[in-house]
Amino acid sequence: MTPAAFKRSIRDLQVWCSSCMVAFSGSDPIGVLIGAKRPSGTLVHKIAVHPEHRRQGHGRHLLASLGSKLAILGPPRIVAEVPESLAPARELFSACGYVQEALLTDYVLPFDSRADAARVEGFVIPVTVDDLAANGLLGEAPSSPSASAGQVDRQVCWERSVETLTARKDEIAGLAVASDERIEAYLLYVTRGDETEIVSLRSFVNDGGARLKQLLARLRAEGMDAVRIPKVHPAEISKEWMEALGFSPAGGHLLYAARARSA
Repeated sequence: MTPAAFKRSIRDLQVWCSSCMVAFSGSDPIGVLIGAKRPSGTLVHKIAVHPEHRRQGHGRHLLASLGSKLAILGPPRIVAEVPESLAPARELFSACGYVQEALLTDYVLPFDSRADAARVEGFVIPVTVDDLAANGLLGEAPSSPSASAGQVDRQVCWERSVETLTARKDEIAGLAVASDERIEAYLLYVTRGDETEIVSLRSFVNDGGARLKQLLARLRAEGMDAVRIPKVHPAEISKEWMEALGFSPAGGHLLYAARARSA
């Protein structure tokens, strides 16, 4: 973490400085908690304790201090998205009363997964976050091919929420399938080096995913071969549908949640 990256996290993730804390042993900093805050809740974005000071209650104390503050100031919901591979972090949140709510799955689109993309009616056009927001489409519709807009209350990870997409809009590109009357499907993405990360994926037409497959094929045609979409909540897009689009699971995060309470 650099000062520049920390400043970006304040803008992009709404890291809230009053929800960030440092634990000390004498004059030595030995633990840190970085919290991001929105009206819907607080995210424990980072928590770490120096290896020489673990198993001494510092992590528990940091979480308890954050909970005590939020019990007074709100919002009461606290969440954490913990990598599956970090067993000590999972144990810490469980020991502090956090409950696992969901598995957020990381997906990759393998290079050799070139499913045939049937040509559909409509035009493939560039689209921006502002375009989608202006048309009331940013995060408003479910991605299930069997559902229509408004049927479900989607859940997305913190880094792909509407707030984050809006904050990062200048670095996000997009493609959409559009008819003469409306946008029928879209994807938003960010390219870093050789990797393309999809940050939003939506279909508004019950077409079995044909329009989204067409957009994914367009990414591939433009040379974007390393395509991934991280932290997909099962209520956002089902595993079955992600696999139908050609994606394969590649690890994940556990979503933990708790209600703030005074220590």
